[in-house]
Amino acid sequence: MSSNKQGNTTMALSAKSEPENAYLSEAEYLVTEPDSEVRREYINGQLYAMAGGSANHNILSGNIFGEFRNHLKGTPCVTFMSDIKVPLKVSSGNNYVYPDVLVDCSKIEGKSYFSNSPLLIVEVLSKSTRKRDLTTKLLRYINLPSLLEYVVVEQDFVQIHVFRKKTDWKDEFYFLGDSITFESIALTLSVADIYDRVENEDMDEFRQGIVVFDQSENDG
Repeated sequence: MSSNKQGNTTMALSAKSEPENAYLSEAEYLVTEPDSEVRREYINGQLYAMAGGSANHNILSGNIFGEFRNHLKGTPCVTFMSDIKVPLKVSSGNNYVYPDVLVDCSKIEGKSYFSNSPLLIVEVLSKSTRKRDLTTKLLRYINLPSLLEYVVVEQDFVQIHVFRKKTDWKDEFYFLGDSITFESIALTLSVADIYDRVENEDMDEFRQGIVVFDQSENDG
């Protein structure tokens, strides 16, 4: 191979030069992903750059991660946030995605970049990921042998969507005033606590209601 052709090949495999939705083979993705300037999900040969999340997105992910991590301290289960890939088996090989939060109770080596046995996966929806999270990823996730719960969290309004293996992945919805039991890790959280410090219309009205209630109690 000439040096020119070699240079072209190197450029083609450069993670920095790959635009969103560019096509790569699975092998090329795995080679280039560690050096990529941005994390990229790989679904059916297509690359999807993981754009930076909003403040609400980060707060929700952080709230859930923190509650899960604290609850699971001292157990074999580990909580990861955003940077661990989950391989999803498809007919042609594997897809690879980065859940916002996941819990894995298997032994993962410290140098590993993969969770092969997630027990619980959480995705915080955004406009750019909503369709994939609720269609392609959902179908891939529920076929993971290890997965017991898939949780989808809205950031622009208060709604949490939970799919559980034990009910054949029938969905359940949770709103302000509700509590959710994450059965796979035996943890119950209120929806209000999950949305703590999140700013959207639902939470603004919720907080205003608390302030009005507190003032009326003081007046009494």
